[in-house]
Amino acid sequence: MFDQAVAWIADLGYWAWWSFAILLVILEILSPTFFMLWLGVSAGIIGLLVLLIPSMTWEYQWALFAVISVLSVITARKFLKTNPGVEDNFKLNQRGAQYIGRQFTLIDAIIDGRGKIHVDDSQWAVTGPDMDTGTKVRVTGHDGTLLVVEAVKDPNS
Repeated sequence: MFDQAVAWIADLGYWAWWSFAILLVILEILSPTFFMLWLGVSAGIIGLLVLLIPSMTWEYQWALFAVISVLSVITARKFLKTNPGVEDNFKLNQRGAQYIGRQFTLIDAIIDGRGKIHVDDSQWAVTGPDMDTGTKVRVTGHDGTLLVVEAVKDPNS
């Protein structure tokens, strides 16, 4: 029985490796890791080798698959460690940082270092020197969800 199963697997040929590669890439899409892609690439390479060398035995195919998989994972990790890529929006998860440099009007006076401004469709707590309601302020920094502000200098004075 085992010999028949091995013979059946060995007779599948290159298309079985390509099917396996597609399955691994689909698993990569569904998983949060960046690992199955390299196994899928390795399976695709083995499928190409089996197409070019149809007499390759299944033992060599799986041994090559293991070696190529390990090499591709190691190579990819080294490459990604030295070339992490470029993030196009560094402030995406730092909402407060997106407002630095913008001007707003105080809706609650800053008293004892705390007040509020209206930002787009929400209100933000601010810190800065004491100022009256209606004062124009500029965001100069942030501390978590607390925006740091300063009064906007009047250009006419």
